Amino acid sequence: MNCMDEDVQAAAARLVRRIKEGGHTITVAESCTGGLLSSAFTDIAGASSWFNQAWITYSNDAKVKELGVKQESLDKKGAVSAEVAIQMAQGALRNANADIAISITGIAGPKNDGANKKIGLVYVGIASNNWANAESTQIGGNRAENKIGFVHFALLSTIKRWDEAMVEAEEHRKRLERQRADEEAEKIQFELERQKREEAARESAPWQDDSWESDSETTDDTSLDNQADWD
Repeated sequence: MNCMDEDVQAAAARLVRRIKEGGHTITVAESCTGGLLSSAFTDIAGASSWFNQAWITYSNDAKVKELGVKQESLDKKGAVSAEVAIQMAQGALRNANADIAISITGIAGPKNDGANKKIGLVYVGIASNNWANAESTQIGGNRAENKIGFVHFALLSTIKRWDEAMVEAEEHRKRLERQRADEEAEKIQFELERQKREEAARESAPWQDDSWESDSETTDDTSLDNQADWD
């Protein structure tokens, strides 16, 4: 096992720890790496609890049929593009019913098959049920080195995006907590002000007490009976 293989395994282990902590599952859609990323995951004991299935969609037809990649995207952007990488990841996520998906599409070499893109170029798609994005890099090496480098880059990119998503989720949770606390404080303040208004209304209405006093002190002879003419 060379140094890059060790780096790949270490990065895979780091990502898997994150996945297992939340009880999540992951899936993979690979093109140029031909299953290397899937292999890195299945090298980890207990992978069946968080890794169910993956796809190797080497041809464009396979990308369309298996992952739902749009033919229009392939025609306009090419297979090695951010748009296709995201669609590959989203298709794998949907088909596997997983929590997160990683896709890899690149040009490993030694030739670029007539494409106007450089050998060593790779796009990594990362998708969850709430977000999706793509990362890209350029690697210089032979075919085998590029494939391993693509997998390593995919793992590091996913770890980075995962950590960012966790920070965003925590900030969102805190915002919701603050919002609920503010709403509760507003309700309490409203109730206090309502009570004050009612108290002020009672204090500004002394006529209620006077009316009872007036009834008890009436002693004149101006009642209806006294004014009536009985003749």
